Amino acid sequence: MQGRTALLLLGMGFFAGCASRAAKPQPPETAASGDEGPKVTRREKMPRNYLGEGIASFYGPGLHGRPTASGEKFNQNALTAAHRTARFGTCMKVMNMENGRQVEVRVNDRGPFVDGRIIDVSKAAAKQLGMLDKGLARVRLFRCEDRVSEVPVEFWAVPA
Repeated sequence: MQGRTALLLLGMGFFAGCASRAAKPQPPETAASGDEGPKVTRREKMPRNYLGEGIASFYGPGLHGRPTASGEKFNQNALTAAHRTARFGTCMKVMNMENGRQVEVRVNDRGPFVDGRIIDVSKAAAKQLGMLDKGLARVRLFRCEDRVSEVPVEFWAVPA
């Protein structure tokens, strides 16, 4: 009896191993132009200066006057931002995808340190983007057109 059961299980395992794989499901067909699904931004369709998109937040009053990662003092009334990898002094155009507003900021700090966020902007930049009430906004980042904003001269100039 045990021999027949073992032979039966071995035979079933052999046939299961020879079975063809399940077919890969086909992507759903696109609906008519009146019923569009969620929009996905494809990197190859964006301009060359496109850097990415994600959630932006702002930081301000509690850090005003404290040193940033670049060494300069944080000014919540200046158009500055914190980014994880961009060089200090890099100019970025931040576009609020919810209302179309945009602002150019200079990267002078590191952050954000919250998963899912792409940039932290100063309070002044958040005001121009129209995101002060919510605190967060879905944004697209672009490099500024053919220029890099500069770190203020009083920051790097050494007195004689």
